[in-house]
Amino acid sequence: MPGPGAACGDGRDGAERCLSPAGRLAAAVCLGAVGSLGFCSNLLVLLLFLRFRALRSPINLLLLNIALSDLLGCALGTPLGLAAGAAAAPGAACAWHGFATALCGIISLISLAVLSYERYCTMTRTAEPDTTNYRKTWTGIILSWTYSLFWTVPPLLGWSSYGPEGPGITCSVNWHSKDANNASYIICLFVFCLVIPFAIIVYSYGKLLCAVRQVSRIHTGPARRREQRVLVMVVVMVVCFLLCWLPYAAVALTATFGQPGLISPAASIIPAILAKSSTVYNPIIYVFLNKQFYRCFVALLRCNKSTVSSLPRLEKQQQNPGSKELLPKPSQAHPPQNRDPEHGAVGQLQETTCT
Repeated sequence: MPGPGAACGDGRDGAERCLSPAGRLAAAVCLGAVGSLGFCSNLLVLLLFLRFRALRSPINLLLLNIALSDLLGCALGTPLGLAAGAAAAPGAACAWHGFATALCGIISLISLAVLSYERYCTMTRTAEPDTTNYRKTWTGIILSWTYSLFWTVPPLLGWSSYGPEGPGITCSVNWHSKDANNASYIICLFVFCLVIPFAIIVYSYGKLLCAVRQVSRIHTGPARRREQRVLVMVVVMVVCFLLCWLPYAAVALTATFGQPGLISPAASIIPAILAKSSTVYNPIIYVFLNKQFYRCFVALLRCNKSTVSSLPRLEKQQQNPGSKELLPKPSQAHPPQNRDPEHGAVGQLQETTCT
């Protein structure tokens, strides 16, 4: 982040003294690889939504919003980042690169928080969910974009600013300035765009896990295995979230409030790469590990031109007893017939037919 890079100077020569040409090339290659992988994987998610109408459920639209924000982050952030890194100095490309990556990153974070809360509500509500009601989903999507714009536009207007971070390979919020104007923005950004979304995610998935554990005390066998799968899912989601964003936040706060030069510019580029890698792991965890999406993905690979057919969940359970993934409320004697605690999908079980 620019904070550690303050000791390097702001120009090309200062940045190159902090990081050798080979080091700058390696960092640029890593960022380019992350951007390319993230772009391709999220583009594939969009293709699945366009190809299979059965995927267009309300809760899946949140996954589409995450994929779209990550795709835009890769498409806009990577070229602008390489241009800003080539200049190694503050400028329009650097400012817009910082704005684009911050905007898309916060959209993704808020969407993950909304998705986790919606999953929790879907699994624990007593009434049957209306799979044709998109109002709440669109509200969450609009909220994520509005909320992100609210926190990323101010640096363009004078509350803090965007500039080079670390050795000048990428650009982000001006972490190194210690004046009250910049410090107040950094504190607000940290609290409202990282701590609060993470708290919502931990609370929602924690409550979901508790509900599954209560169910497993009543039902053994498949219920126990479902509990283990949900536990693994929750742990993977939380750990990946922390792995990508906690080092970045820690380095940024250290650069803002710590001693100058405490973190070397060469080391500060690692958290930036980890944060940008969220565009790669998001589609893997939230989409391709989803059985419904996986079936459609296999059908797409096989160039299947048939439509995606739907079988009622109850009929599927009769064909394959013990395979249901339902989450009853702990107080209910019988589980709802359209809930999937592992992936949050609602409605009928989607089966792909390949011809």
